[in-house]
Amino acid sequence: MKPKYSYQTLSRARKLRNNMTDAEIKLWSVLRGRQQAGAKFRRQQPIGPFIVDFVCQEHRLIVEADGSQHCDSNHDEQRDAFLCAQGYRVLRFWNCDIMDNVEAVTEEILRTLEGPHPPIAAQWAPPSPLKGEGYREIGLS
Repeated sequence: MKPKYSYQTLSRARKLRNNMTDAEIKLWSVLRGRQQAGAKFRRQQPIGPFIVDFVCQEHRLIVEADGSQHCDSNHDEQRDAFLCAQGYRVLRFWNCDIMDNVEAVTEEILRTLEGPHPPIAAQWAPPSPLKGEGYREIGLS
């Protein structure tokens, strides 16, 4: 089931796609076209009440390019908490890091894509013991 967004949200996302920052343009140049581990990224994508810079739905990974206005942002903390509760991982990079060392940023994204995603990994873990089964009390002597 695909979520439906308001005309205003979709219009704002379109406007953001057409007016990307220099850092977003540089980051998009290494994310587009499945260049990173075959992952398909979308740019300026609405998720819930937010529009994220880049998202790979298959890996539930969001990549954000942040300027100085994001320094110690309470709004970003709330936003990240919402996105994490939806099962996403959020990577944030400073614009200056993207512009000065896009290779290191790309390596971190690739490392994250290739690593296990905690909610997915938990599906393969054995179930928790029921009613204390498997629990062993360790006494201190």
